[in-house]
Amino acid sequence: MKLSIIELGTVAPGSTEPQGLADALETARHADAAGFHRVWFAEHHLSRMGASHHPELLIAAAGMQTRGIRIGSGAVLMNHYSPFKVAEMFAQLEAMFPGRVDLGMGRATAGPVIDMALQRDRQHPAQADHQQQVLETLAWLYGAFPADHPFAGNPLIPSLAGLPQTWLLGSSPNGSNLAAGLGIGYTFAGFINPAGAAPALRHYRTQFQPQGFGLTSPRAILAVNVTVAETSAQAQRLVGSAKAFYARLRRSGGGAQLPAADEAERELTTTEREQPTSIVDGQWPQFVAGSPDEVRATLEQMIELSGADELMVQNLIADPDDRRHSHTLLAEMFGLSPRH
Repeated sequence: MKLSIIELGTVAPGSTEPQGLADALETARHADAAGFHRVWFAEHHLSRMGASHHPELLIAAAGMQTRGIRIGSGAVLMNHYSPFKVAEMFAQLEAMFPGRVDLGMGRATAGPVIDMALQRDRQHPAQADHQQQVLETLAWLYGAFPADHPFAGNPLIPSLAGLPQTWLLGSSPNGSNLAAGLGIGYTFAGFINPAGAAPALRHYRTQFQPQGFGLTSPRAILAVNVTVAETSAQAQRLVGSAKAFYARLRRSGGGAQLPAADEAERELTTTEREQPTSIVDGQWPQFVAGSPDEVRATLEQMIELSGADELMVQNLIADPDDRRHSHTLLAEMFGLSPRH
């Protein structure tokens, strides 16, 4: 089982955004040494919890500081950008770090203010054309425009030996349909929609149709929020930060910050604190947490039910050292081979 990380540039309580970016790069170096398959960086605008606003910048920085791990976006929000700009950007990253770059594509709203600020044309509402955005990006990368298309015959980097891997990220059945129809990789955000993960990934597999965009068979990643500690009690304490952060989001919106574990313990209601962190009565949890044996049992069940080829872990552990220790325990659990 390949094991990967989605990195948010998490800002530790009492810390700063610059330190959050430094911590993100330290996580990439640590993951590379531990044998993780890839590390992806998120795109979150004006977030106070995460400092990863533009993944391509962190990809470039991480590429210079790592040796073997794949580096990519989780995800570029295609509803805000020109397909040409995205394709050329990631082709250039591939030229800089051959055989290591992933282009993860998604869409999301950052709220009316930021959505408007990110648009070049502010006179007209943004078009709901996600499928067209993704398809045009693939066409630029693979030179797949019809001969009579005005963009045809304009290769991005003619001497480029390879191409970035392309992935669609989603948390609904619509994403699985699009990824399968385009014949590209698919990543499901199980920490957003736990109940939808297994059905969507299974549907993607059955509907996959190769289209000449790099894959001849389906390739699926399950993304899960995971907290591992030496004991179950320690893990439950650490995952309290994630639970309290989401509670803050529900109360105050996007300006919420990540609380320390002790602060989270004081804020959580009994119901929030007792939210399951393993599969109970067939229901998948939003957060997986526990000792190594407990977490492994839950993750193996998720992998079996979803048919995922790869597991990508996110966490919202407040202390950066605890975050990386969780990654170390995961690497040991799954027998990753360290890179020297």
